[in-house]
Parts: sequence; structure tokens; C-alpha cells
Amino acid sequence: MRKIYYIFNPTTRTYDRVYPNMAQRFLTILRRALMFIIFGGLSFLLFYLLIETPSMKDVQTENSRLLAQYNILSQRLDDAMDVLQDIQQRDDNMYRVMLNSEPVSKVARSAGYGGTNRYDELMDMDNAELVVQTTQKMDMLAKQMYIQIKSFDELVKMSREKEDYLRHLPAIQPISNRDLKRTASGYGRRIDPVYKVPKFHKGMDFSCDMRTPVYATADGKVVSAKWESGYGYTLEIDHGYGYRTRYAHLHSFTAKKGQQVVRGEQIALSGNSGKSTGPHLHYEVLVKGRPVNPINYYFMDLDADGYDEMLRMAENHGKVFD
Repeated sequence: MRKIYYIFNPTTRTYDRVYPNMAQRFLTILRRALMFIIFGGLSFLLFYLLIETPSMKDVQTENSRLLAQYNILSQRLDDAMDVLQDIQQRDDNMYRVMLNSEPVSKVARSAGYGGTNRYDELMDMDNAELVVQTTQKMDMLAKQMYIQIKSFDELVKMSREKEDYLRHLPAIQPISNRDLKRTASGYGRRIDPVYKVPKFHKGMDFSCDMRTPVYATADGKVVSAKWESGYGYTLEIDHGYGYRTRYAHLHSFTAKKGQQVVRGEQIALSGNSGKSTGPHLHYEVLVKGRPVNPINYYFMDLDADGYDEMLRMAENHGKVFD
């Protein structure tokens, strides 16, 4: 109901009714409208700040879920990088050694993406640091995987070209040792079991019973089968391509000098001859006349886990027999 206004008239000593003009009516309506807008805005702001709507809860839940997924993705990318680094190590230290090829350049493997502002567009996002780091990991993994794939393509091409070379490359253990229980001592500086002084051990020792079969580790020609000082009965095979293998402290020979042998063919029986403290086989791989670590030449015998286990056992020094 509209309010009615009166004003006192001192002349007549009565109250006269007041009728507002159009301007006064407009100002009244405007004032009431402004008060309504201000009150409504304050009410909405209070409601927004103090009361979570279902849509707001959904947004917060989605943000939390995305953050958790980014953290999981970042961890999985770290795990993938570890696996890739293991593959890269085998590529450089095993596969390319076997193919007598230079390893992939470290500069090529570790090169990043150019451009300092590559990730600027991500910096305005929530949790920008995590998003940028995860994106950088994905980019680096993709680049290094591409380089590794190209490396494998190159290795496949080289292996096809070097089929004969691979047949003459030492690639298995000289005795049956798939369970690795016969791995005794590896290549490197060791304490001599007889003289008790540090001495460089040029090969690997395999513990075994007397007269255990000894096998050629690659195709080649027997160039020596005789008694050698310190080594005892020793057989040596020339595989060509600069590779030779030596089998020492034998009991007897089943192959003779000048004989052509193939990988896996029995060539001798293990023994305890020469400077030896017990039955075993001493095995060496020589490249261009120089001894190298034989552990890199068992790729046809060992899978990745077996290689890691033999590497651990060989580096742990173990028992030296000669």
C-alpha cells in the first residue's frame, strides 16, 4: 500500500496532504532499486564465499583428480626413463661392443629441445611447475626413444651385414653355466691366491668338476693346444676379426691344433693344471692381442636379468683359482 505524507499548516492549524512531483517519485524509485541491487549483490557474495555449490565441489574434485594423475604420470615417466637408460647402456656396452661399433654420442642422447619459451603457455595453469616438468619429461623420453629406435635400426643393418662376423664373435659361456652357480671370479685386479699379492686377472674363472666339457665360444681355428707356464694345459682359438679366446688349466684336449671348430663344439675337458688352487676353467677373450672383460661376450647365453646377475657376481670378486 502506497504511503501518504502530510505537512502541518500553521495558518489553518491543520495537516495538509503532500503530493510528490515526478522528480521526487523517480528519486524514490531509484533509491529503492539501488538498495535492492546492493543487498542482492552482498547476499550473493556471502552465499558464494560461505556455501559450496555442487558445481564448485565438482570442480575441486576434478582438480584434485587431475593433480593426482599428473603426479602418477610423472612417476611413471621417471620409471620409463630408468628402463630406457638401461637399454641405452646395453646398446652401448653390449650390442655395439659385439658389432665392434662406436657407441651413440652422449651429446645426441642427452640433447634437449631448443627454445627458452617452449613451455611459456603452460605457466598460467594451476600447478604450473608440475605440469611443465611432466611435459619436459615426456618430450625428453620421446626424443631419446626416437634416437634409440634409430640406433636399433642401425644395429639390425650392421648385424645383417656382419653375419659372418657374428658367427666368429665369442658369444656364449665356455662351460654349461646357465644357473650361474659356476661363476667364480671376474676380470680385473684381484688378490693372487698363491702369492697373496694384488694382481690383474685377465679373464674369468668358472668353478667346475674335473673333466667338465669345455666349448668353443665362436667359430674359429685352434691355433694352440699345449702346456703353457702358469696356465697349464691351454688351448687358444683364433676367430678372425681380431678376436681370440684362451682356455686354461685344462685336463686334456678334444680338439687339436689346426682344427676348424664351430660355436658350441667341445674342445677340451676342464682340469687343475698349472698354477691353480682347484679344479676350474680360466677363460680369456683377447681383442687384437689385448685381454678384455669376457662378461661382455655372453649375449647368446644370458638374458638381461642373467647378465645383471653375472655382472654383480663378477664384480663381487668371488674366489680366484689362479
